[in-house]
Amino acid sequence: MSRFTACALLVALLAVPAALAEDSSFDFQAGINLGTDVIPDPDSPTGTSSWTRLGFQPDLSFGDFGIGIDLSVRFKLYPDPDTAISIYPGDWIPDYQGNGKNFLDLYLPKFMYVRYREKGDPLYAKLGSIDDLTLGDGFIVGGYSNMLFMPEYRVFGLEAGIDGTLFGFPFVGFEFLTGNVARLDVIGGRFFVRPLAASGIPIVEAMQVGLTGVIDRAPYLYDTTPGTIDSVVVYGADVFAPILGSGIFSLAAFTDFVVQPQGRWGYMLGAGGKLLGLFTYGAQLRVMGPGFIPVYFDANYDVFRGVKADVMAAAPSGDAFAGWFATIGTTLLEEKIVFRAALDGPFSGIPALATENPADYPHLKGAFRLAEGILGGFSFDASYDKYFLGKAESFWKDLVSPEDAVIGAAVNYHTGAAVISLIYNLTYNPEAPNGFDITSSLSSSIKF
Repeated sequence: MSRFTACALLVALLAVPAALAEDSSFDFQAGINLGTDVIPDPDSPTGTSSWTRLGFQPDLSFGDFGIGIDLSVRFKLYPDPDTAISIYPGDWIPDYQGNGKNFLDLYLPKFMYVRYREKGDPLYAKLGSIDDLTLGDGFIVGGYSNMLFMPEYRVFGLEAGIDGTLFGFPFVGFEFLTGNVARLDVIGGRFFVRPLAASGIPIVEAMQVGLTGVIDRAPYLYDTTPGTIDSVVVYGADVFAPILGSGIFSLAAFTDFVVQPQGRWGYMLGAGGKLLGLFTYGAQLRVMGPGFIPVYFDANYDVFRGVKADVMAAAPSGDAFAGWFATIGTTLLEEKIVFRAALDGPFSGIPALATENPADYPHLKGAFRLAEGILGGFSFDASYDKYFLGKAESFWKDLVSPEDAVIGAAVNYHTGAAVISLIYNLTYNPEAPNGFDITSSLSSSIKF
């Protein structure tokens, strides 16, 4: 049933944009990619293995509609003529080494993306890799990504939205997401209304009142150990109210109330905006009941979803507590330099007895991007996400320890039609041979 639903959803989303596209211009590009991927391998003494990758990546666009396809093969060459070449089975064989992948898990991600317009348009849809997806104010879904397992494998997700302005009715809108179309595991949406859209007041008419609901139907999908609960449901209500809309100084206020399994609850009051069009800022005051986890579906949810599910399965204990969140960032030179940092945690001290709830400890997230053009053809992306600060050592010692961290970096060099890319990802995993899941990729590609 889930396979039929996923296929029907894909066909529908492909058909609608093609029918609605106003611009019939057609464009075709393609690329050839050659590189090396280092991916986890449970049969290797080091826990990883290296494979050569050869790919053909056509990219087609028709008006507002676009599609990118990845026809890549990973292989090893051997001097023995009897086994001159070995193709990586994990890209083509379901449930290879017991990884639980089905047919759709393997073959849907051959589409790098399928898109119609962009987020912010009255109607948009994107299938494939999802990066930095937020619903509403982000107290339930904030910065969610399904790209944490690349380059080992790609997950094919969906984000879509429709706004009533498309029909001349600006009072309502809806956003939808699923992290994995093949599994329909994380499914959620947000319905919102603009009650003052007819007021004619530029700022007030943009006020939103929303309802968000998300379910994870397979919270232990990427875990090797059996789970203790079958699903996790999180839902809540929010209000967003812009206060100032000046290009020099913008400010918006927002509040959320969220409910999690076994009666867990939390609410938040926050504000944020831009200063001089260059700096972003934000702050939140959070009040949370026992066992509550803010931003449950965050950027690294697929890595820590089993840990969070264990927290949700246990009976909540303790008292309600207050927490805080602060973020600051900058965008310079027409978004060629972007920096963001966010820190959150409880007002109380580090728990005397260690817990598995990340909300009991400070958490840091930082990201930096240097786009092409500042240093010639070089571009650079880096991210650092650190949980449980102060759990193992002091705050500052834990801050620089890779334990309970997710670290990513990508370096690209573009010259003419060629691009050379180095991607490196490190995720803490105490069950891995060296304590971490490490994936990396070095490749060169040519577009024509």
